[in-house]
Amino acid sequence: MASPDPHDTRYASRSPRAQPQRRRLCLIRDLHPQLPVLSLPPFIFNVGSTGAIGTIEFEPGLQQDLPAMLDKLFPPSREYGHEQAWHDGNGHSHLQATMLGPSLTVPIKEGNLVLGTWQQVFHLECDVKPRQRTIVITVTGEE
Repeated sequence: MASPDPHDTRYASRSPRAQPQRRRLCLIRDLHPQLPVLSLPPFIFNVGSTGAIGTIEFEPGLQQDLPAMLDKLFPPSREYGHEQAWHDGNGHSHLQATMLGPSLTVPIKEGNLVLGTWQQVFHLECDVKPRQRTIVITVTGEE
C-alpha cells in the first residue's frame, strides 16, 4: 500500500513525542487542533511494543489503579519466555501493552472528538524504564 501524499488535503498525520515516562498514564491532549477538520475519525497509534493507547476517566485514582491492575494480571517475573531470551526485565511490559493495544480510533461529530464527559485518551508506557515515544495521529477523509 502506497504512503499517502503529504500534500493531499484529505490526509494529515501528526507525530507528537510523548515525554519519557515509566509506568505512568499520560493524557494525550489537543489531538486535533492542528489537523484539518475531516469527516473520518483519527487513528491514534503508539510506536513501540511496550506502550498502549486507550480511553479512561483521567483522574488520580485510576491513574494508579490501571498500572497496578496490569501488574496483578502480568506481574514482573523472570519466568516469561521473553525474559529467558533477552534478560531485560520487561517481558510483562510487552504482555501488558499487548493486552491494552497500541491504537485507538475515536469518532468525530461536527469536527469534534466524540468522547464521554469524563473520557480522555491516554498513553501508558508499560516498560520498566523510561521511554520517549512517538504517537502517530492520522486522519483521512473529505474536507
